[in-house]
Amino acid sequence: MRALARFSIVVAMLVMASAASAQQFPSRTIRLVVPYAAGGTGDIVARVLADRLAISLGQSVVVENRPGASGAIGSKAVASAPPDGHTLLVGQTGEMAINQHWNKALGYDPAIDLTPVALATIVPLALVVPGKAAYSSVAEMIAASKSRGLAFASAGTATPGHFAGEVLKLRTKSNMNHVPYNGAGPALNDILGGHVGLFFSGFPAAVPHVKAGSIKLLAVSSAKRSSAAPDVPTVAQASGIKDFDITLWQGFFAPHGTPQEVVAKLNAEINKTLQLPEVKSKLREAGADVATISIDEFAEFTKSESTKFLKIIKDANLKPGG
Repeated sequence: MRALARFSIVVAMLVMASAASAQQFPSRTIRLVVPYAAGGTGDIVARVLADRLAISLGQSVVVENRPGASGAIGSKAVASAPPDGHTLLVGQTGEMAINQHWNKALGYDPAIDLTPVALATIVPLALVVPGKAAYSSVAEMIAASKSRGLAFASAGTATPGHFAGEVLKLRTKSNMNHVPYNGAGPALNDILGGHVGLFFSGFPAAVPHVKAGSIKLLAVSSAKRSSAAPDVPTVAQASGIKDFDITLWQGFFAPHGTPQEVVAKLNAEINKTLQLPEVKSKLREAGADVATISIDEFAEFTKSESTKFLKIIKDANLKPGG
């Protein structure tokens, strides 16, 4: 009985200490680590939210860019940071759902070393083709690929755009050849020049060229139509490929071991900030649709995204360097 009583006291003290840590959080500046250079969608999301979060949390919130190794450098830095909620990763599709299946020497495991906090935004990929292309719909493009073959560009091997092209090729039995570029900019330039047949571009980067008539937007890669282009069909609608849903998404992650009460507080404040009209407006201007869900839902989302991309790799028989 005495042992049981002592155990109960210890448990009660731990609960009280955990609750106290949440009440005292944050006690200093919060760092939002973006594992890519400034200017990308993840960086935009972090900077739009930083000032508003600082107001709601009562502490400064700073954005720190830690680019390199396809997001691995910044991700590893957060994974090894003190698990107290003051250092968060602004993680995206690549470093949270793809890289661990592609690079076995990554140096971190997102499922083990990082804790999901809050999903922020989802950005569809834009399926674009040259402005002078003979095809103006997904059906016409697929027909062209089967008759004479088409090259599809990507921002690099193992990027969401690469996998979107491979799924389209596999599921439509099209004759498409992957041409990886060193970044989205060069790939977009070659679409503008008519040197490749199609490209799953980040939506924000494609919009100005679509408006100028330099390229044609045939579809978006998300399961739902984009609020920024409601008249543009999804790939699933335009091609008949069931469950086609490949996007760039941005979310917040904390080091493993961060107290659950702290994670819950961060989730609540981030979700509240994302619902502010001015925040939603700025993010929509960047082509990002706000998506607020619970911690458990976000954990399940990241798990399902990881499973999805692993299946794509296996089904399409993709290998590093291929």
